[in-house]
Amino acid sequence: MRRITFLAVAGLMLASLPAVAFARPRLTLSGVFADADETMKLLMIALLAASLAALVVTGLKLASGRRLNGGSAFVSALRLGGPLIGLVGAAFVLLNIFLGIANFGGPVPLPVLAPGFAEAALLFLLGLLAGVVGVICHWVIESRIDRAVLQS
Repeated sequence: MRRITFLAVAGLMLASLPAVAFARPRLTLSGVFADADETMKLLMIALLAASLAALVVTGLKLASGRRLNGGSAFVSALRLGGPLIGLVGAAFVLLNIFLGIANFGGPVPLPVLAPGFAEAALLFLLGLLAGVVGVICHWVIESRIDRAVLQS
């Protein structure tokens, strides 16, 4: 009886080997970041850091009371430059993908290409996020300036 059980378990394990061999780990945002080129990682970190810095600058500007000191130029530059920087990074990644496809010479399976496309989309998304944060922070700062100017 033990031998039959052992053979049944061994047969099931061998039957499941192709499924295990072709099982791929799920692609996540952290996986996309981990697989990215070092330059693109720095660009992603810079876009996130710029978004957080815009929030900090806006908070400091709101907490400064009636004084209207610096920070507006950074937020204004971020709202215009963030999407462009993300777009340039995405275009660079897509260019590398297309060069790789051209040099491969044959059909490339989509699961091989998907991480590269996800990296390009993540860069573009982070650029858009930086732009949106910049726009909202700029609106907040401008309304604060308008209130301060109109009250005086």
